[in-house]
Amino acid sequence: MKSGFVSILGRPNAGKSTLLNALVGEKVAIVTSKPQTTRNRITGVLEVPAAKGKPAAQIVFVDTPGVHKPGTQLDRRMMQEVYDALETRDVVILLVDASREMQFSVESQVGHPDDEDLSSGTPGTRTRHGEPASETGGEHTSGAKAPSVVGDVMPGINPRPTLNAEPSNSSAKPSSARGGWRSEDEFVLGLVRKLDCPVFLVINKIDLVRRAELLPLIDSMMKRFPFAEVIPVSARKRDGLETLIEKLVDRLPQGERYFPPEQFTDQPERFLVAELIRERILMETGEEVPYAAAVVIEKFEEPAPVVGKAKKPRPLKGGGFAELKLPVTSISAVIYCEREGQKAILIGKQGVKLKAIGTGARKEIESLLGTRVYLELHVIVEPGWRESRGFIDTLDWRKQLEDMAARQAGEVPEE
Repeated sequence: MKSGFVSILGRPNAGKSTLLNALVGEKVAIVTSKPQTTRNRITGVLEVPAAKGKPAAQIVFVDTPGVHKPGTQLDRRMMQEVYDALETRDVVILLVDASREMQFSVESQVGHPDDEDLSSGTPGTRTRHGEPASETGGEHTSGAKAPSVVGDVMPGINPRPTLNAEPSNSSAKPSSARGGWRSEDEFVLGLVRKLDCPVFLVINKIDLVRRAELLPLIDSMMKRFPFAEVIPVSARKRDGLETLIEKLVDRLPQGERYFPPEQFTDQPERFLVAELIRERILMETGEEVPYAAAVVIEKFEEPAPVVGKAKKPRPLKGGGFAELKLPVTSISAVIYCEREGQKAILIGKQGVKLKAIGTGARKEIESLLGTRVYLELHVIVEPGWRESRGFIDTLDWRKQLEDMAARQAGEVPEE
């Protein structure tokens, strides 16, 4: 038996949550087209059965918020979630969007910056897939074994770069030495370079580009870090996922399960419900409203357990049986925003927008819980909540569970 933790790292909109859901086979993370949808560490558990002489395994995937330059206290908390996910891991997946231009300075091939500052610097040279605009600057010269490239990127062509054994130009200073990271792409690589575990380069959205376009991206990334594996995938089409899982299992240590076999996430239903409501907000609203919205579940009343024999379906005239009504879960949630104008947008004219949010969310929640759902939504203005550390703490489901347990024990949680 093998088991271990695999953290998924990447820029916003790289498809981390889509990949997590596809790997686990359940919707454990909300997915929208808007960047920075994920705000917390999301855990998904995959059971891999033994096959063809290979042991069974349990992979605990940890999805993280997209790596970005923090502008608010909420952003800083999101980045802390990233750091926490990298603390305990056996393998890290660096997920890259094949359809997005990447931004690197020429020197990023040479330097291994240790500074974790995300302060802005002079913009680096930007080209398709991060290829340098000139030939200056050395290549990555780590002594690690050249990574393997998994997948038929271009038949007959070896996409591995030739690693330069010559020492790089010592006079070239890393970008961090000149006042901060040139781009968030470089910052992600800076995080990766600090890790002491295998790092997989997983190139997502390969269905959106031509195969020949992957080669410059692979070459550029391999010059910057000796990835253990390079695996092109399409999370949306589930292409390449079996290969990814197989390679991950090969790298995991021997160990027992961390979670029961039937469990696919460690998140409580209350948090999943709050996230499904927030997902509908992201889909139904635009501009700054989705990013200024937070959802807190105020009431979550599960249906009473059935005592005695289950009711039999009522026969209908002409044959067949009437469909049994499912029990009802009663939920009350508060949507917090920062300004009155945002509240007006969330409610809409005569409550039309709030009704649309509630209707869409209720269908998803019913699918999750397997019951009918009575959903009540309220909108409250909490000015500047994204800069309030205390308020942000209350949004953490782990903190919510601790407070609930304290209340049940008759204790008053510290503010």
